[in-house]
Amino acid sequence: MAKRKFRRIVLKLSGEALAGEQGFGINPDVVEEFAKEIAALAKSTDLEIAIVVGGGNLWRGLAGSNQGMDRATADYMGMLATVMNSLALQDALEQAGVDTRVQTAIEMQEIAEPYIRRRAIRHLEKKRIVIFGAGLGKPYFSTDTTAALRAAEIEADAILMAKKFADGVYDSDPKTNPNAVKFDEISYADVLTKDLKVMDQTAITLCKDNNIDLCVFNMQEDGNIAKACDGQKIGTTISGGK
Repeated sequence: MAKRKFRRIVLKLSGEALAGEQGFGINPDVVEEFAKEIAALAKSTDLEIAIVVGGGNLWRGLAGSNQGMDRATADYMGMLATVMNSLALQDALEQAGVDTRVQTAIEMQEIAEPYIRRRAIRHLEKKRIVIFGAGLGKPYFSTDTTAALRAAEIEADAILMAKKFADGVYDSDPKTNPNAVKFDEISYADVLTKDLKVMDQTAITLCKDNNIDLCVFNMQEDGNIAKACDGQKIGTTISGGK
């Protein structure tokens, strides 16, 4: 079994990526492809893998609140969307032959375990993939913040942020600025100073304070998840100060 640069990671998956080209909902073929890549990685290495998946393919709490819905209600709906994505990913991973557990911050005992830190760590030690659903169980917090906090709690070495529409961190939006410059490496201090839109500031501060490295990369290129786990130079690496 091959050894990797990291012992334990949190993989942050974009919810939108699970929709594939259709742009909305859950595309089973896309989920299956991601699951096969993650399962192959889990089977061939000693890496311990936890996953946080967004819910933007089904519902965005902020978008709902912008349309007049109560923000807390909209955010709770977003948490339920992440649980639906988590169950879809769990099913695909299990079919790919990997033991998987879903833990949710909101108790749903018929379909998932409640989040318990020590239990999550024990699952990881047994080489089970753990998927964290329902965010932090509280409104006003993003799944980016969920990934940062869970990474700190389970003592992960890094967060691998797999994006659908970005291949790294730029000094400005490459969609509107053709001269935008991509960073290969950057510190959290510079991310905060330059107000770069990598993740929300709560998540960035959590990563910075807990010395957790972050790799932002394009998840739609085959093999990129494995390359990120190897510590290869893809996307942008944000230093946690180690």
